[in-house]
Amino acid sequence: MKKTLALILTLALSLAALTGCGSKTETPADTNTDSSAQTEAPATLSGSVSTNGSTSMEKVIGALSEQFMADNSGVTVTYDPTGSGAGIEAASNGSADIGLASRALKDEEKAGGLTETVVALDGIAVIVNADSKVADLTVEQIGKIFTGEITDWSEVGGDAGTISCIGREAGSGTRDGFESITGTKDSCKLDQELTSTGGVIEAVAGNPNAIGYASLSAVEGKNTVKAVTVGGVACTEETVLNGSYAIQRPFVLVTKTGETLSPAAQAFFDYATSSAASQLIKAAGAVPVAK
Repeated sequence: MKKTLALILTLALSLAALTGCGSKTETPADTNTDSSAQTEAPATLSGSVSTNGSTSMEKVIGALSEQFMADNSGVTVTYDPTGSGAGIEAASNGSADIGLASRALKDEEKAGGLTETVVALDGIAVIVNADSKVADLTVEQIGKIFTGEITDWSEVGGDAGTISCIGREAGSGTRDGFESITGTKDSCKLDQELTSTGGVIEAVAGNPNAIGYASLSAVEGKNTVKAVTVGGVACTEETVLNGSYAIQRPFVLVTKTGETLSPAAQAFFDYATSSAASQLIKAAGAVPVAK
C-alpha cells in the first residue's frame, strides 16, 4: 500500500513539473504578441491651412501649396490674394492661419503680436511698354518720374511723350517696398492705382508711355512689357540674392507671436521655410533664403 501511494505521489509531481515547463514556454510568445499589438502606425496629417495676403506671392505660394498637398493628400491649403495689408490683418485677427506679406513687418505690427519669417526674396522690376526705347534708369530717375519731377520720356532717353505712372493701391507690399527704396513714400503721383500685380502689367502693356513696377516672378516670360535695368543692373534671381539689384523686398510668412499653429499649418510652414522647398521657390521666380 505504501509503495502504491509513493508511486501515485511521484506521478503527480512529474505532471506538475511538466505543466510548469509548458507555461514558461508560452509566456515569451504571448509577450511578443502583446508588444506587437501595441505598436501604432504614424498618424496621417489632415486638415486645412488658410493663407491670405500678397498678390505678388501668388506663384510662390501656389507652387508650395500644390506640392505640399500632393505629399499630404489629407490636407487642403487655400490662398486668398487680398494684398499684404489684408494678409497681415488676417493673421492678426485669426481669420487666416498664415498671412502673406511682400514687405517686412513694421515695428508697430511686431509690437502688436505678429512674427515675420522670410521665406524668399523678390526683385521689384521697373517695367515699361515693350516698344519703349528706354532701357536703363537710375533709382534717382525712377524716384523723380514717380513724384512728377520728370514728366517726359525725352528727359531720360526715350521718345517724346508724357510719362504715365502706374502703381499699386495703398497697403500693397509691392508699393511699400518700391516707395521705401526709391524715396517716394506718400509722394507718388499715379495716373492709375491698381489692386493687383497683373493689373499693373496689363496697364503698362496697353500704354506706350506707361511705367510701373511688379514682382520679378510676375514679369518673367512676359513679352508685352520690358523690365529696365536699374543703374545698369538687371533684375534677376542672382542680382537679387547678391544684393546688387537695388529694388528688392522680402516675401514674408506672418504668424501670431506665441500662438501654436494647427499640426497641418505648422507642417506647411516648416516645409515652406525648409531647403526642400528651394527649387520650387526658384521655379516660381523668387529667391529662396533657406540653406
